[in-house]
Amino acid sequence: MGQSLILTVQLDTKAQAFYEDLRMRYFPPERNLIPAHLTLFHQLPEEDRISQVLGEAAEVTPMIRLTKPTPRSMGRGVAVFFESAQLVACHTALSRAFESDLIPQDRQRLRPHIVIQNKVDPETARRTLPLIQVSSLIEPHAIGLTLWRYLGGPWEHVRHFAFSDPNPRDASPSDASPS
Repeated sequence: MGQSLILTVQLDTKAQAFYEDLRMRYFPPERNLIPAHLTLFHQLPEEDRISQVLGEAAEVTPMIRLTKPTPRSMGRGVAVFFESAQLVACHTALSRAFESDLIPQDRQRLRPHIVIQNKVDPETARRTLPLIQVSSLIEPHAIGLTLWRYLGGPWEHVRHFAFSDPNPRDASPSDASPS
């Protein structure tokens, strides 16, 4: 088995920029090594069949809307959680396909979220939560899947898998990749 891979949801450009801006504002700069993201799987093996399964899944998955953005405390940070039965169903189907490869964290039911702040002291997180709660948060579109290689901190982009209808009128692909 090679290096582990991370699978995230590819957000529309407007949402990616919006949540990246929040992350830049509130995430500790020395720890902010990757773009804003919504993780589906934290560790997948680097195998050819992973890309094949993801490509096939993306081909039959239409764009997915994430609704009801709700900021919540994570104790030492803040995340924005979303509702999406379609994204949970997509995650469940992929979980079945990857069942033998999943770590315990990835076997849990998906609770879609984007981490805005992490690894700060609890008081800083308590002060941040109300600031995010009064923000006019947007509802992203999931327009595909993105596979990343974990490099011990930063991530390296591996491949995008566009959903079958990746470009609704108010969304366009995001090409954000970590620097």
